[in-house]
Amino acid sequence: MRKVLFTALLLIACTNPSAQKLPEAALPQEATDSSETLAIAGAATTDTSATTAALPRTQPDSTALSATARSMERQGMVNVQSLDPTIEVSLMYSRPDNFTGRVLYDDLREGYLHPKAAKALVVAQQRLKQLRPELSLIIFDATRPMSIQQKMWDVVKNTPKYFYVSNPARGGGMHNYGMAVDISICRVGGDTIPMGATVDFMGDLSHIDKEDLLVKNKRITEEARANRKLLREVMAAGGFMPLRTEWWHFNLCSRQEAKRYYKVIK
Repeated sequence: MRKVLFTALLLIACTNPSAQKLPEAALPQEATDSSETLAIAGAATTDTSATTAALPRTQPDSTALSATARSMERQGMVNVQSLDPTIEVSLMYSRPDNFTGRVLYDDLREGYLHPKAAKALVVAQQRLKQLRPELSLIIFDATRPMSIQQKMWDVVKNTPKYFYVSNPARGGGMHNYGMAVDISICRVGGDTIPMGATVDFMGDLSHIDKEDLLVKNKRITEEARANRKLLREVMAAGGFMPLRTEWWHFNLCSRQEAKRYYKVIK
């Protein structure tokens, strides 16, 4: 009789769902909130396509920036490509093929400018894209720490080329305030277009006030003069002013304004 009664009770327990249900607190943690678990452990799952698409995108980790880049940002400069990634960058002082023959930027690859200058450069790029969609501005130098300015000055001081580089003892130049850029035009993803002289060439071929004579004497081509004019036109659209002796150099304000309103970048 007892055996029959035990069997009947066992059958009732097996057919009653509530008798099998465990309290929620006893469930494994990953089953109580699967979305939270995916957000925390998504990196460990073998198929992240379903989880990463739902996660918010993050900005690049600042620790990935070089020491010089971090210093630029601490001093208020902005990476131009963070505002317009179509502007190309190829810093000439991060390579030895510049007038000093040395690498001056050991760890800098990005083009940083004062926010006002960076925004103005975006306007210039937009104007270029309106006129020539297949072309792009390309930065060869932007904000320059005063320590780098000193290295440049040491190369040219007491030489006939001294006037091409601003003396740090006199407050440096516009690059040292983040208000100047050395720039040219390139085909998107390709080479620069002809300008008659390379960026950083110290000589009369680079002087914009001699272009007509240079063309007349066949020292630069009509194409090069037209390309320089195009560069000046689009840079003027952003409010930049050219430098007489360097076709590639543009300032957003005067030296007096820079010294009065802006800080030197160290």
